[in-house]
Amino acid sequence: MIRAIVFDLDNTLMDFMKMKDLGVQGAVDAMLDAGLTMPAEDARRKIYEIYKLEGIEYQRVFDEFLHTEFGKIDPKLLAAAIIGYRRTRESALVVYPHTHQTLIELAKRGLRLAVVSDAPRMQAWMRLTYLQLQHLFDAVVAFEDTGFRKPAPEPFQRALELLGAPASEAIMVGDWAERDVVGARRIGMLTAFARYGDTFGTQHSGADFELLGIRDLLDVVERLNGSAPGGK
Repeated sequence: MIRAIVFDLDNTLMDFMKMKDLGVQGAVDAMLDAGLTMPAEDARRKIYEIYKLEGIEYQRVFDEFLHTEFGKIDPKLLAAAIIGYRRTRESALVVYPHTHQTLIELAKRGLRLAVVSDAPRMQAWMRLTYLQLQHLFDAVVAFEDTGFRKPAPEPFQRALELLGAPASEAIMVGDWAERDVVGARRIGMLTAFARYGDTFGTQHSGADFELLGIRDLLDVVERLNGSAPGGK
């Protein structure tokens, strides 16, 4: 009987890489308008090289880009990059189709919902709030809450503690097989691979279920619980 569902955030509830790509392009365009003398494609490539080294959530990427390229940080260019990134990112921050409807339907069925994300806590909450999803979740576990990143068991275990559900009665939904699926299976959770958000070209996810759209999750829960509300 399934009583709880734990979601990854980026590329599971929202198209994170699309948001990131457009945000970086917005930052580069704004720096060019502010006087950056570098081909746009070169700037994009160098920014992503920093992300590759420091992680895709690295908050000082534009500081490091300017310092590396010019030996100093021009505040005019840095301000342009930050504002350009934020304006473009916010316009591109959208959920996958049917996400709100699916989460509301799961809640109506009596399931408790949580997010486990490797993103910094504030970033995770800001994305959820911007997307108007924050009221749909009973718990949010970010990196600072356990000090461990997926696939370590601690983030999954903390989410289940907050939900009051054993691993055997919970499903983990995520787009990253090596982190979301492997980590959740280690502690005995069922797993659903968000194929619609896969950016790695994953061939074999190892998950118990494959979702072509987030709405497919409703069929999975109904199959496991039957049609009775809350599976009771």
